[in-house]
Amino acid sequence: MLESLVAFTGAAVLIALAPGPSTVVIMRESMRSGRRAGLATTLGNEAGVLAWGVAAALGLSALLAASRLAYDGLRIVGAVVLVYFGVRALWQARRGAPAEAPEPVAAGPVSGWRCFRLGLVTNFANPKAGVFAVSFLPQFVPEGRPVMATLLLLSVVWALIDLVWYTVVVWLVDAARRVLGRPGVRRRLEQVSGVVLVGLGVRLAAETR
Repeated sequence: MLESLVAFTGAAVLIALAPGPSTVVIMRESMRSGRRAGLATTLGNEAGVLAWGVAAALGLSALLAASRLAYDGLRIVGAVVLVYFGVRALWQARRGAPAEAPEPVAAGPVSGWRCFRLGLVTNFANPKAGVFAVSFLPQFVPEGRPVMATLLLLSVVWALIDLVWYTVVVWLVDAARRVLGRPGVRRRLEQVSGVVLVGLGVRLAAETR
């Protein structure tokens, strides 16, 4: 089991380092609203990772991998969500005002909850995460070990590695906010993040398995 955990940890680190929609959204929220917002978005993303891991353990992700209709349905919904986030960022950058979150900003703890939901929705918007969970995690279950318990353990390790990496990203972006927060730089970053999110959404909509 120890050898499987070591191998899985190495693979999970490489996966965490690969940029994707979650990376863009977490960096954007960190730049816009600071460390607290970035960490809340990260926690939402990791809740999504755990949910996909639980789904894999229960066999639900296998349905997503096997059913073309289920996969395509989630893929289109996810593409729409990513394009919506991207278009909103571009619109706010065009207006020259700080981009807002997909929902009205509320004061106090609600802001953190909104960022958490943003991270969760972004993770759920990617059907590849579900297919990845069911195709990747089982490879590291040693023969003779309880499958469900081992998959849940690997899911927790996966989420923790993701959490550590994105926490580093949040801290680095927050440390650079003095430069990134300048109106011109911030507007340009909003434009870049908007274009990237729209591009990811379009690619997701156009891809075939």
